[in-house]
Amino acid sequence: MSSKETSLALPGNDGAETARKAVSPLQTVYFYLTEGCNLRCRHCWLEPPHQSGKKQFPSLDSDLFRSIIRQARPLGLASVKLTGGEPLMHPRIGEILSILRDEKLRFNVETNGVLCTPELAHELVRSGMFHVSVSLDGADADTHEWVRGVKGCFEAALQGVRNLVAAGIRPQVIMTLMRRNVGQIEQLVRLAESLGCSSVKFNLVQPTARGVKMHEAGETLPVREIVRLGEWVENELSTGTKLILHYSHPVAFRPLGRIYGREGSGCGVCNVHRILGVLGNGSYALCGIGETVPELVFGHAAHDSLAEVWNGNPVLREIREGLPNRLGGICGNCLMKGICLGSCIAQNYYKDRDLWAPYWYCEEAQREGLFPESRRHARPAHNGPGSLRKRTGVRPCPGSEVLGASQGGTPV
Repeated sequence: MSSKETSLALPGNDGAETARKAVSPLQTVYFYLTEGCNLRCRHCWLEPPHQSGKKQFPSLDSDLFRSIIRQARPLGLASVKLTGGEPLMHPRIGEILSILRDEKLRFNVETNGVLCTPELAHELVRSGMFHVSVSLDGADADTHEWVRGVKGCFEAALQGVRNLVAAGIRPQVIMTLMRRNVGQIEQLVRLAESLGCSSVKFNLVQPTARGVKMHEAGETLPVREIVRLGEWVENELSTGTKLILHYSHPVAFRPLGRIYGREGSGCGVCNVHRILGVLGNGSYALCGIGETVPELVFGHAAHDSLAEVWNGNPVLREIREGLPNRLGGICGNCLMKGICLGSCIAQNYYKDRDLWAPYWYCEEAQREGLFPESRRHARPAHNGPGSLRKRTGVRPCPGSEVLGASQGGTPV
């Protein structure tokens, strides 16, 4: 056991104590720095209120930010993510970056780019930012601003990207796919090339918060089209660009070459057992889902010990104990579950109020006969450590560690 791991005696389903199991290190803290946002994105899974000069909303206290980082260090902290809301809107963003410099802690940022001035871009890079994602939901102003809800934000985002490139970092562009912008995928890739970006990530509208309304209104893509687009992006579009293209469908739908190959981009999965969220009001949560699901909030940084939350919260313990073997439905029958870990536990819980519910995308694909047969268990799975790897010869996903459980994969 690593010096950065502790162990817990966990109750089994029958109430008896199971074997002691290592608690994973807390590798990354996601800081949702602001409750408000300067845009009104129609698909946002967090649904933050719109903040303007006239109406302000709380943001994370900088002293709490420092305290959380110092408490997280002995738990295994290696990096943090700054997100929101809109992280660059934090009224003391300079102090936040100064703390990260003092702590010599690497961090990445998710931003809409609107507030990224030349000065702030240089400050971000100087402070240790190793990765930044900027959202562009269209290749023109009309499309992007229809999605983002504020006039003028397209050109402001482009300028933010240019400022980051000039500061010495090549951003990733994130495009969330929907009916309104699906015809601009290739145009968006060419725009990202012209701006000097490093990669483009294509996200799907999640049926959470505002995304629910888009799904109900028919503004999202049907699963059949999502699957087809994924195949096109990964097998055709990616061959015509030097940018890395990430398509955010579950691992079961990805060619093994796109995961393990020389030009592959890894798994892109959420290591939910190694992260913790901190909301703009200072609450600890599974992730940003705590903004809309109060039972996934685990305490407050002002009066709760981070170590006690991380080591002892019953929901976090249940997730560690249950992944991946308690996943239900098609996720429980998937060869890739040891890597994918249910794709998004937060989303699954939001939809069904069940941590072990299957991921909506895979469930819909199964109903339509689109789930890859080669990624299913042919017989009831034996979930002992290493058993799947022995049967398939598939090695673990690059950069992914999964609770000591079997490594997912498909026959090679």
